[in-house]
Amino acid sequence: MYDAPTLVFIPGAWHQPNCYDKIIKLLEEQHHLKCVAITLPSTTGDPNITFKDDYDAARNAITHETTAGRDVVVLAHSYGGLVGNSAIKGLTLPQPNTPLSTATTTSSPTTKSNPTHGHVTGLILLASGFSFTGLTFMAPLFNIPPPFFRVNRTTGFAELTYPPTQFFYHDLPPPEASYWTSQLRPQSLRSLFEGAEYAYAGWRDLPARGRGGVWYVGTVEDQGLPVVVQRMQVGMVRAMGVGAEHREVRASHSLFLSRPEETVRVVAEAVGVFRGGRLTGADVDGKVVVAPGARLWAPGTWFRFGLPLALGHVIGKCVLVFMWGRRLLMGGR
Repeated sequence: MYDAPTLVFIPGAWHQPNCYDKIIKLLEEQHHLKCVAITLPSTTGDPNITFKDDYDAARNAITHETTAGRDVVVLAHSYGGLVGNSAIKGLTLPQPNTPLSTATTTSSPTTKSNPTHGHVTGLILLASGFSFTGLTFMAPLFNIPPPFFRVNRTTGFAELTYPPTQFFYHDLPPPEASYWTSQLRPQSLRSLFEGAEYAYAGWRDLPARGRGGVWYVGTVEDQGLPVVVQRMQVGMVRAMGVGAEHREVRASHSLFLSRPEETVRVVAEAVGVFRGGRLTGADVDGKVVVAPGARLWAPGTWFRFGLPLALGHVIGKCVLVFMWGRRLLMGGR
């Protein structure tokens, strides 16, 4: 078994794997970590590509490492969070003491019996979301497109309606923002609206605390996924029994481009925790909110952090009640 994990990077919608080049370079040079960035088939210009194709691409990249004896940490951005969460199904170590864990029923016999087989030990979500089993990317929005893209049934692609230079890259210098806009590719509609049978809440299969686990890296200046919604998500999963670590970077939706050093520091900190310690040089600075939360002596934090986390907590409890009721009606299945 290798000591250091492989980092598998999953881009968001419309994005190519080269969007991660800045932080991969730093992670490889400063922390000597193996990094693999995948291409989402749904961004290759074929409108017939489905979520299953993205799922397969991510899972193949992960299992290529685990079957070679390497542990894997999955990093996923935006839409890629659904892909990453789903692709780790059955590839984590069973967590019998975690009430919400489903790993005991999904881990494959191979990963259980082969001590040289690697596992997914961590999940780092970058300005993304926590998926639910059986729900497509658009299902939580009742399949109603958000304002920033429109459905083009003629071409089969999701078309951005907001200028990407502002929507994704507003904190980059204009020439660089224009370059990254030129790198965007058409996004298959089918990947966003179909594939419920492959969608999976992989975050529930990772440890609630200790080695391994789930980290969420929020983006304070995000113009696509408001930071208040991100904070509510963290409160939700914590209420559901997953002790997600929470960090924030003062950045746009594309933090890995505008704040690569800060992003790497948080990723390195997370990987260090997954390995049972900390990596040298993983300390964060003033551009990162280390642990967003309400502080008694700082009333402003009650509204910025406390209220969204509390609302998310309520949502999480409601989801638990719903899931309990559904299991009861289905006779415990």
